[in-house]
Amino acid sequence: MAYTPPPSFTTRPTLSGTFGMSASTHWIATATAQAVLERGGNAFDASVAAAFVLHVVEPHLNGPGGDLVAIFQAAGDTAPTVLMGQGPAPAGATIEHYRAEGLDLVPGSGALAAAVPGAVDAWLLLLRDHGSWELADVLSYAIGYARDGHPLLPQAAATIARVAELFAEDWTTSRDLWMPDGEPPGAGTLVRNPAYADVLDGLVHASCTVRDDGPVGRAARIDAARREWKTGAVAHEAASFLSAPHRHSTGGLHAGVITADDFAGFDAGYEPAVTREFRGRTIAKAGAWTQGPALLQALALLEPLPDELLDPSQEAGAHTILEVQKLALADRDAWFGDDDVDLEALLSDDYLAARRRLVADDASTEFRPGELPGRTPFRPPLSADAPRRSAGSGEPTVARTGETRGDTCHLDVIDRWGNIVSATPSGGWLQSSPTIPALGFCLGTRLQMTWLEPGHPSSLVPGRRPRTTLTPTLVSRNGVPELAIGSPGGDQQDQWQLLVLLRMIVGGYSPQQAIDSPALHTTSMPESFWPRTWTPGGAVVEDRLGESLIAGLERRGHAVTRAGDWSLGRVSAVGRDAATGTLWAAANARGMQGYAAGR
Repeated sequence: MAYTPPPSFTTRPTLSGTFGMSASTHWIATATAQAVLERGGNAFDASVAAAFVLHVVEPHLNGPGGDLVAIFQAAGDTAPTVLMGQGPAPAGATIEHYRAEGLDLVPGSGALAAAVPGAVDAWLLLLRDHGSWELADVLSYAIGYARDGHPLLPQAAATIARVAELFAEDWTTSRDLWMPDGEPPGAGTLVRNPAYADVLDGLVHASCTVRDDGPVGRAARIDAARREWKTGAVAHEAASFLSAPHRHSTGGLHAGVITADDFAGFDAGYEPAVTREFRGRTIAKAGAWTQGPALLQALALLEPLPDELLDPSQEAGAHTILEVQKLALADRDAWFGDDDVDLEALLSDDYLAARRRLVADDASTEFRPGELPGRTPFRPPLSADAPRRSAGSGEPTVARTGETRGDTCHLDVIDRWGNIVSATPSGGWLQSSPTIPALGFCLGTRLQMTWLEPGHPSSLVPGRRPRTTLTPTLVSRNGVPELAIGSPGGDQQDQWQLLVLLRMIVGGYSPQQAIDSPALHTTSMPESFWPRTWTPGGAVVEDRLGESLIAGLERRGHAVTRAGDWSLGRVSAVGRDAATGTLWAAANARGMQGYAAGR
């Protein structure tokens, strides 16, 4: 059977041009990135400016107290590079301490879940080494929106409304920032964050103390801002404020363990990408301290199969993709982490062939990690029963009872010189933990992705990075970058990217056609977010896949949840057509806020 033809209608065009392209999960961030390109900045200047704007305009989805994973390739480079902005567990974050606090999981909200913030230092590092602008110019956009205001997104307003009781009764500093009139603000309200504007002004002031001219002086100025972030008021205010007990997602009162020394001890950095070939392309991901290699494994499992089994719009293809995702994610949960992970074995042909033989005609409801010689896979606690959830937990859970799975942020930029960036910033959303009043933001909750069972790659260990869900992608052909792509969505980030990549590479869809096409994902794995439940055989589908396909999945034993017509995924992408040299960009209509721009 032939691959399903692409749709004739798209929600917006695939943009094309020759100057530069930007795409992100918020139109203001996209406009910021494009404005930087128009003023002569490169893709790195544009990405950093847009990222700091995202801290301001998507505060329910990311913040300066959060994390970052990016993958980029500079013009002239022969391989992509990973920008590592994932901070580790603080020195005081031990399994023994959390167990003594009466916990069996790291909470989903509150300062005990905070890793050392990594996003700001990573962005500044990227700007220093690959950008061309001065820090003051790059940060001027975010400072303006923080000080002068921006229209509050409907989703952000809904988030604040759902956690209003928590803010009013427990996290009163968050109430003061987000509910200054005592009530949740409505969508479109002009909101300001002068405290965060002051923080950014402080970084600019620190940079201006270096007077040297030229590239050396510019780098020294950015390094001065990095030192200020890691050793100045931000570190001391955060550590002092969060040392007081406050409400966590479990309902209990706990003090944070992060200290100023933890801030000072972290440096963002660069790492080589992990790559694998798929149908003539090279797919590049971050290492096994992210979930990224699971996408490489899923593609490798699918590669030799007939095209119709790689088609999400056919029943057999949708089933096969779901089953392959279960296998890849089981290996993620069993083997991945900031430790000695044998990716060469997990991506070897013999191992993949054995895993591929597990895909049957019916849906699996088992947790099935693979076996490696001489090693025992970690089997995390599996629970289908969620405890009573507190507002603020998850990514991000914002319901008073139950949860609403939210997103994070993503941005992609390509410029006329050949620089390309794919970045997924997240964490530190406004419902993560109480707002630090002097700073105007809170810390993140990435430690909830660690386990309190010792001896495994993803166990909670001081100084070790949590295995993050953040997972941008770079695709190249013959060493030349072809596209940068990514999506918010926690455990679904790579699942949704997989569908777009399959439709583009195998099905011949245009980027916008692939992004608009109906999506699905599995929930048959332990969630990365508190309370870490799973749904054996679970599959979430968009109704546009059609009654026949959905009924077929149910007959095969999938526990199907219908998510509506336009609800799954917020993928965006930019790229270059290898044949013509034309640049392109595409963004997602779902959520009604992502946009692409370019010329």
